[in-house]
Amino acid sequence: MSQPVARPLSKRVFLMGTCLCDAFYDDVARATVEVLEHLGISVAYPENQTCCGQPAFNSGDWAASRKVAKHTAEVFAGEIPVIVPSGSCAAMNRHGNPLQFEENPDPAIDSLATRTWEIIDFIFNGLGIKEWPGAFETPTRIAFHRSCHSRGTDTGKAVRTLLGTIGNAEVIPFGEQEQCCGFGGTFSVTFPHISGRMGSLKLDHISEINPDLLVGIDMSCLMHLNGLATNQGRQIPHKHAIQVLRDTLPATTPTPA
Repeated sequence: MSQPVARPLSKRVFLMGTCLCDAFYDDVARATVEVLEHLGISVAYPENQTCCGQPAFNSGDWAASRKVAKHTAEVFAGEIPVIVPSGSCAAMNRHGNPLQFEENPDPAIDSLATRTWEIIDFIFNGLGIKEWPGAFETPTRIAFHRSCHSRGTDTGKAVRTLLGTIGNAEVIPFGEQEQCCGFGGTFSVTFPHISGRMGSLKLDHISEINPDLLVGIDMSCLMHLNGLATNQGRQIPHKHAIQVLRDTLPATTPTPA
C-alpha cells in the first residue's frame, strides 16, 4: 500500500468527510476539525465532495468507480494534505484509485494518493505529536480495534501510542486482536451471515476483557460491531479515536516535533 510522500506539511489541509460521517457520524468530522484547529491547522471542507469510490470499486464496477475517483481528485486538487478520519477511505485514495488507473495513469489521481493521510497517522507521523497530554476523568479501559484497511501504514502504532499517553487510559489487548470485524463494506451485504459471525467472534473476544470503551479508526467497523452488540444485548460504548483525542483535549496545544 502506498505511503504518503514525505514533504513539508502545510498549516492548511483539506478534510475529506466520508459518506459515513455525512450519514451517521457527523461528530467524527466535527472532532477532526476541532482537533486540527487546536493544533494550529486550518481546515478547508470542499462542499462538492462525494465518495472515495470504494463501494463501486469493491463491487467490481470500476467504470463507475473511476468516475467517482476523478471527481474526488478534482475536488481535492492542489498541493495541501487531504485528511480522512477513515483508514478505509484513506486506503482507497492511496491504493485503490491508483490501482484502477494503472493502465492509464492519471496525474491527479497519483497526486491525491501521495497527499492523503488518515487523521491519527497525520497527527502522529505527519505533525510529530507523540504524546496526548489529556486525561479521562476516571480510569478507562480501552479495547482498540485496528481496521484491516489501516494495515500497511503506521496508523495502528500511532493510535495505540497516543491512547496510551492519555491520563487514566489503559489499552487492553484481547484475543485474535488482528482479525477482521467482518464488515468489509459490500462483503457484509453479499455475505451477511459470514459477516455477522465474524463480527460476533470479534465481540466475544472484546467482551472477555470487559472494556469501558471500544475505540476504532473506521466508522464502518464501529457501526458493524455496535449494531451486532446492540442486537445481541451486549452494548459496548464506542468512539472513533479522534473523538477520544477531542474529548480529552488539553487546555494547551502540543508542540509538533
